[in-house]
Amino acid sequence: MTEEMKNPGRRTLGRKIFIATISATLIALLLVIIDNDLHPRTDDASVRANSIEIAPEVSGRLVRVPVKDNAFVKQGDLLFEIDPRDYKYDLQQALSDQENLEQRIIDTKRKIAAQHSAVAAADAAVRTSTTAIQTAARGVDLAKAATSRAQAAMKAAEASLSYATNDLHRLEPLLQKQYVTVDQVDQANTAVRVARGNYDEAVAALSQAQASEAQAVLHQQEADDTASESRAKLGQSIHVVDTLDILMSQRPGLAARVDRARLDLERCRVVAPFDTYVTNMNISEGAYARPGTPMFTLIDSRVWYVIANYREGKVKNIHIGSPVDVYLMGHPERKFVGVVDGIGHGVFPEDGTVVGGLPDIERTLNWVHLSTRFPVRIRIQNPDPALFRVGATSVTVVR
Repeated sequence: MTEEMKNPGRRTLGRKIFIATISATLIALLLVIIDNDLHPRTDDASVRANSIEIAPEVSGRLVRVPVKDNAFVKQGDLLFEIDPRDYKYDLQQALSDQENLEQRIIDTKRKIAAQHSAVAAADAAVRTSTTAIQTAARGVDLAKAATSRAQAAMKAAEASLSYATNDLHRLEPLLQKQYVTVDQVDQANTAVRVARGNYDEAVAALSQAQASEAQAVLHQQEADDTASESRAKLGQSIHVVDTLDILMSQRPGLAARVDRARLDLERCRVVAPFDTYVTNMNISEGAYARPGTPMFTLIDSRVWYVIANYREGKVKNIHIGSPVDVYLMGHPERKFVGVVDGIGHGVFPEDGTVVGGLPDIERTLNWVHLSTRFPVRIRIQNPDPALFRVGATSVTVVR
């Protein structure tokens, strides 16, 4: 008789153990599948940190580069320094121009204070000169009228003298023939002398009137000259005020030049904007820096995060704010705590090409269709900067 026939209970126990083992395995597998579905995990994840390419904002020769490649630098530490001499000269020149302008403004204000009375006096002189011009013009008009009257009187006296002389010349031949008396001839001579006296008086009056007219014209010219001089003084006084306005309008431009020169001088020293690691540094003292040309890269060590690519079927169980266990591939014994910051809403589709404005759809269909992965951004809450490196592989488990 065999051993199995002798111990039928033992055989039954073995079957039960086998069935129990299979059942436990299936249950464990089912629990793992459920847990993996409820708590998605992936090893398609990498460590990331924000980084910037540090570039100068002014040009010049590098005189100091105290940092080293891959070194840790604290916020405010000097990264590099550009030769500041040219920018110091520019600042000194801008400050000198500004000070010169202020002195010119002060001098002009002093001149204006002294010119206020001059402006008033010049304005009064202009008004007085205008009145004098009007008076002189009226004097010229009166003198011209007097001259005209004197000319008319002279012409009348000349006509009377001519008539009296002609009458005398007619009577004198008649006296010898005794056609007229001696008394008539004497009366004619008297009339000639009276007419001549009147004529001489009219000529003298005309000369006097012409002299008065010339004097009136001279007074008018003097009044015009005085008025022109007064207007020139008034314009000069007003020009001083205009000059101050022009100088005052130059203030903002010079102030901007000073601020710009001071800013350029400050930009010669470039410091770390945050706690950072220096990387990709291939430059030394003596190199010529140009604005906008990157010198090296800074990795922001304040915030570390992991980009984990999850299959689209797992994304439904991932939510903003969900806690995440993070393990670095290089240090699997350390567990870091993270939190979901964001879930990607789009990736570039493989069949998303467009030709001639129309979608280009392939005519073949693969039997195995791979699931699309979407990036999930996980912020690390307890990072260790000594262990975290950009691009390091990690494993993430969403809780």
